[in-house]
Amino acid sequence: MARACVFLTRLPIRWPDAAPGEPDGMAALARALRCAPLVGALVGAAGAATLALAVALGVPPLAAAGLALAATFAITGGLHEDGLADVADGFGGGQDAARKLAIMRDSYVGSYGVAAIACSLLLRAGALATLAALPGGALALIGAHALGRAAMLPVMRALQPARADGLGHGAGRPTRSAAATALALGALLAWLTLGPRTGTAALVLAAALTALVARLAARQVRGYTGDVLGAVEQTVETAVLLAAASLLAPAGPPFVEIF
Repeated sequence: MARACVFLTRLPIRWPDAAPGEPDGMAALARALRCAPLVGALVGAAGAATLALAVALGVPPLAAAGLALAATFAITGGLHEDGLADVADGFGGGQDAARKLAIMRDSYVGSYGVAAIACSLLLRAGALATLAALPGGALALIGAHALGRAAMLPVMRALQPARADGLGHGAGRPTRSAAATALALGALLAWLTLGPRTGTAALVLAAALTALVARLAARQVRGYTGDVLGAVEQTVETAVLLAAASLLAPAGPPFVEIF
C-alpha cells in the first residue's frame, strides 16, 4: 500500500525497504499496484469528506464540488490530469507515433490538453454538485476514484509500454493475479459506495471506456505510457461520477432504495 501511494499520490511517504525474500524496485511496484484501488479510495474519501463538510457548512453545491476536486488534486498533485492533458495534446497534434510520444513528453500544455482538463473538471464538478444534494452522494467519489485506479491494470496487462523508458515502462507489468485483485477491489468498492444497481452500471461503463482508451492508445502510439494510464483514470473517474449523478438523482431510484 505504501509503494502504491508513493507511485500514485504526492503524500509524504517513504518507499519502504524490502523485507527478506521480498522483491524490490520495479518488481515490487508492479506487485504493489494491486492496491491501486485502495489508494483511489483514500483519495476519494478525502474528496468526499471535503464535499460533505462544505455542504454542512452551507457552501453552495457547485462551490463545494470545486473544493472536493481541489482536495483530491492536492493529494495526487494533478498526476492523472497531467496525463490526460498530455494524451490529448499528443494524440491530437502528432502526425505519427514518434511525434505523438515526443509531444506527450513535452512539459508544455497545448490547446487540446487545456480543453481536455477543462472538460474533465467541468463534468466532474457538475456531477458532484448534483451528488452533494443527495444523502450519501459524496460516497460516489470513493467508488469513482477506486475504479479509475483499478482500470489502469488491465491496460498494463493488455498493452506493451510504448517507450523503453518513462513512468509507464518503469512501473513494470502487473501479474494476472495483481490485476485480478485490483479489479475485484475496485468492483467491491463501487458496489459498496454506489449500491448494486448503480455500481454495476458504473462497472460496465468503466470496462467499455477502458477498452476504448486502450484501443486508441494501441492505434496512436502502439502501447501505453504513464500519461495513457492517467487518461484512463480520468476517463473512468469522470464517467462513474456522471453515471452516479444520473442514476442516484431523484429522477432515478432513491439512494436509500438502492441499498
